[in-house]
Amino acid sequence: MRGIKIGVLGLGTVGSGVVRLLRDHQAKISSITGCQLEIKTIVVHNLNKQRNVDLTGIELTDQFTKILNDPEIKIVVEVMGTVETAKNYVEQLLQAGKHIITANKDLIATYGAELAELARANGCDLFYEASVAGGIPILRTIVNSFAADRIVEVKGIVNGTTNYILTQMSQQQVSFSAALKAAQDLGFAEPDPTNDVEGIDAAYKMVILTQFAFGMNISMKQLKISGISDVKLADIQQAKELGYNIKLLGIAKLIDDRVDVSVGPVLVPKDQPLAAVQNENNAVLVTGAAVGETMFYGPGAGELPTANSVLSDIIAVAKDIVLETTGSRFNDFQRDLKQARPADVCYSYYFSLKVKDQPGQMLKITQAMSEAQASFHLIIQSELDNEHARIVMTTHQMSEAQRNQVVAAFSTLKDVEVIAAYKVLPE
Repeated sequence: MRGIKIGVLGLGTVGSGVVRLLRDHQAKISSITGCQLEIKTIVVHNLNKQRNVDLTGIELTDQFTKILNDPEIKIVVEVMGTVETAKNYVEQLLQAGKHIITANKDLIATYGAELAELARANGCDLFYEASVAGGIPILRTIVNSFAADRIVEVKGIVNGTTNYILTQMSQQQVSFSAALKAAQDLGFAEPDPTNDVEGIDAAYKMVILTQFAFGMNISMKQLKISGISDVKLADIQQAKELGYNIKLLGIAKLIDDRVDVSVGPVLVPKDQPLAAVQNENNAVLVTGAAVGETMFYGPGAGELPTANSVLSDIIAVAKDIVLETTGSRFNDFQRDLKQARPADVCYSYYFSLKVKDQPGQMLKITQAMSEAQASFHLIIQSELDNEHARIVMTTHQMSEAQRNQVVAAFSTLKDVEVIAAYKVLPE
């Protein structure tokens, strides 16, 4: 049986999972690919670190050139993280004719198009199924199963850390800071959770999903990104009373041949499938013109789920090597689309305001809405403290431009503070 040697950059959580799964499922993988796949070399930063995975027969080194200059190694798995260092390594490996599999969403979202072109020019495969939603095979599903359909929307929960935090706030009635600490204690959140809680991690994934769903290259600078660090327990409770759960959603939506892409807290109706996704799980809803709405659900991170996606890419590359069909793009779909205009992006909105409790405040708020030609769906006022009231409003559908005008107007009002301004998904 033909043998294919593999190199691995990084031996953290995912790298260890790749080693484990490849050993445990060797017979099945060999029967599928017709090849004997074997990890030959792993590059790590710290050779003396204790490892909890069997490395028998594998060379552990801190020298990248051991993989780069080894003609036996045909496939390299990059699970080391970073952006610029990883890009430098991947470029050298592609130029050396080695096929690349990566779980590095930051790298692909930032340099994916450039690296894909370099891979094609060198006849190499570049696959990255594990970069989005961990164990959920969403990218290959979009490429294969939706090839004949016209995707009109992709939305979902693509960050398990924020979903865990919001779940704990909702179910345990705890503050953001308390829920974040619980996530860190369980290993769901990093000591520095900024990328997760500020929506940056989810935004990287939405860049990749937008490329696959709509063939559109969009940069992080073009995305509208907001996180959950300012989400208040009171708003989560109020949303529940109104029949919604607050979730951090990534949404990429086709609007009149333009695409709107955003990440932020959204009120999701309780009977909508995404509302039921709890804790660290992820879910992606893909809406096609022909098939309608389909949902893909599962663990969005973790050693074995993510490693399983890496293994599926390894198997795909091995098949391409055997069939001599390497060098095709993971995603060939490309279109010259523009971003949707704020005047064309329409949702209902949820506003939460802290207002000094004195006569005339509601009149000023109503005037601001009227000037933007926006209308209320409901208004709830409650006591916040001795001097302030809390006003919660949901609106009828209005454009993002109107929403921005309303928020700007509220912000100029004396004694009015905007606590929240979230999209509301339709029933």
